[in-house]
This record gives sequence, C-alpha cells and structure tokens, in this order.
Amino acid sequence: MRNILFAFVTIGLAVASAASNYKITLFQPSIVAGKQLEPGDYKVELKEGSAVLTKGKSSVEAPVKTETESAKFSSTSVRYSNGDGKYRVQEIRLGGTNTKIVFEN
Repeated sequence: MRNILFAFVTIGLAVASAASNYKITLFQPSIVAGKQLEPGDYKVELKEGSAVLTKGKSSVEAPVKTETESAKFSSTSVRYSNGDGKYRVQEIRLGGTNTKIVFEN
C-alpha cells in the first residue's frame, strides 16, 4: 500500500513540476529585469513570485505574477512595451493554457 501511495505522490510531483516549465522564442533582442536577452529559444520556469528564463548557461530571474484567464490561449505569445525603442517583456501568454505571466517593472 505504501508503494502505491509513493508512486502517486511521485507522479503528482512530476506533473506539477512539468506544469511550471515552458518554452518560448524571442524573435528580437528583449529586456527582462533590466538584462538584454538575445533572440532565441528560452526555457521559462515559474517559481513562487518569479520566472527564470534560461538559454544555455545564461539565465535571468524576474519578479512576476501569474493570472488566469477564462479561455485558453491558442498559442504562446510574448507582449512587449516599447516606449523607449527597446522591447521590454511585459507578459507571456502560455499557449494551451489559460495562464498569463505578467512581469513587474
């Protein structure tokens, strides 16, 4: 009985862990938490109150809040603010989910 319970807990943790890791593609130089990120594919890991964007060996952590929308997003998209000519990541809408990551400035 303990082995079955342990298996369910392990599977539950794996599912929960997978649900907080996403992938995005930045198509132009983008600023997150004051750091410029080069275009490319990034892994996004959500932690409590922050998001970590990683490409290769470099990463940046930024304070965020997650919001839940009523409908799922059909694809992942990155929204920017561009008041000074620089692309600052404002939010990421995660495709296939109803989760939106909002970056705090």
